[in-house]
Amino acid sequence: MIEVVAELSRGPVFLAGEALECVVTVTNPLPPTATSASSEALAWASAQIHCQLHASESRVALPPPDSSQPDVQPESQTVFLPHRGERGQCILSTPPKILFCDLRLDPGESKSYSYSEVLPIEGPPSFRGQSVKYVYKLTIGCQRVNSPITLLRVPLRVLMLTGLQDVQFPQDEAVAPSSPFLEEDEGGKKDSWLAELAGERLMAATSCRSLHLYNISDGRGKVGTFGIFKSVYRLGEDVVGTLNLGEGTVACLQFSVSLQTEERVQPEYQRRRGAGGAPSVSHVTHARHQESCLHTTRTSFSLPIPLSSTPGFCTAIVSLKWRLHFEFVTSREPGLVLLPPTEQPEPVTWTGPEQVPVDTFSWDLPIKVLPTSPTLASYAAPGPSTSTITI
Repeated sequence: MIEVVAELSRGPVFLAGEALECVVTVTNPLPPTATSASSEALAWASAQIHCQLHASESRVALPPPDSSQPDVQPESQTVFLPHRGERGQCILSTPPKILFCDLRLDPGESKSYSYSEVLPIEGPPSFRGQSVKYVYKLTIGCQRVNSPITLLRVPLRVLMLTGLQDVQFPQDEAVAPSSPFLEEDEGGKKDSWLAELAGERLMAATSCRSLHLYNISDGRGKVGTFGIFKSVYRLGEDVVGTLNLGEGTVACLQFSVSLQTEERVQPEYQRRRGAGGAPSVSHVTHARHQESCLHTTRTSFSLPIPLSSTPGFCTAIVSLKWRLHFEFVTSREPGLVLLPPTEQPEPVTWTGPEQVPVDTFSWDLPIKVLPTSPTLASYAAPGPSTSTITI
C-alpha cells in the first residue's frame, strides 16, 4: 500500500498566467519495523492540468467531438489520460510532466516531488453556470507494474483578467497600460511579478470614482434619481447606490434591487430559443435589497459581490455579464397621501386605504465585475488544498 498526497502550497485559486506549484508526497505507511519484503514500488507518476466543459443538453447544442484526433488507446487502463472517466469534453490541457520513474519505498519511507506549471491564459475561467460549466483540475497519475493507473484529482479555481482591456486606466498612475501577459525575456520573472502587476491594474480599474446619475421615470412621470459612484468592481466589493425619491412626481410605494449575473448562450450554440426568438438567457441573483419607500425622500443600499462568484467573461459558447436589476411599485393616483391628518379637534381613528391601484416596472443597469487577488479569493474556496489517495 502506498499513500500519495498532493498539496497546493498557496491554496486552490490562481490567476491565469500564474505558475501553479504542487508538492506531491509519496509514502509507504507501514511502520519502519516491518520487514524489507514490505517495500513498495511505483513504476511512474505524471501530472497534468486540464479543463473540462460540461454543457446542459437541453440548453446547449455542442458540435460532435473532433474525431480527427482520437485519444490514444482510450480503453486501455495503462495509458495516462487525465480526463478518463470525467463528464463532458476536455477543452484545454497542459503537457504532462513526469514526476518520477521506478520508485521504491521501504516501510516508513517518504519522498516528495515538486510540480510546477503555468496556467494557460487562452482558456475560460472556472465557472459553474446553468447552461455551461468550466472545471479545472490537476490530475496526478500513478501506476504500479502490471496494474491499472490510479488518478488523483485536485480541484482548482482559475480567474481570468477578462474585461481589463475595456477599462480606461488613469495615465498618471504608476500602472503601465500594457497587458500583464506579455512575454518577458525571463519567464520566472514574469511569474513572480504577475500577481502584483495584476493587483495594481485591478486597483486602478476599480478605484476610479465618478458620480453617475440616472433619472428613473415611468409612463406618467419621474419617479426619482438613482446615483452610483462607479460601475467597475472587484470580487468581494460592495455595490453601493443611492435613490432620491424627493424630486419625483410619481409616488413610489416599494422598490427592490438585485445583484444578478446574466448567462447567455451564444446564438450558434442554442438548443432552444425563448419566445420571439430571444436568446437563451438565465439569471442568478447573488444579493437583494427590498424597501417600502412611501414618503421616503432619500435612501441607499449596499450589495456585496460574493468572493465565490465568477467575474464577467465571454467565450465562443457562453457569455456572463453582471447587472443591477431594479423593480419599482408606483401609485396610479397622482399626489397620493397615506398619512393621517396632523391636526384634529378631537381623537379619531384613522385607517389607511385597503387598496391602492399600482403599476410595476423594471430597469436594468449593467456593471462590470473583475477578479480579485487569488489569495483573497482562496478564503471562499469550499474545499481544502490537499488531496490524498491510497494505491
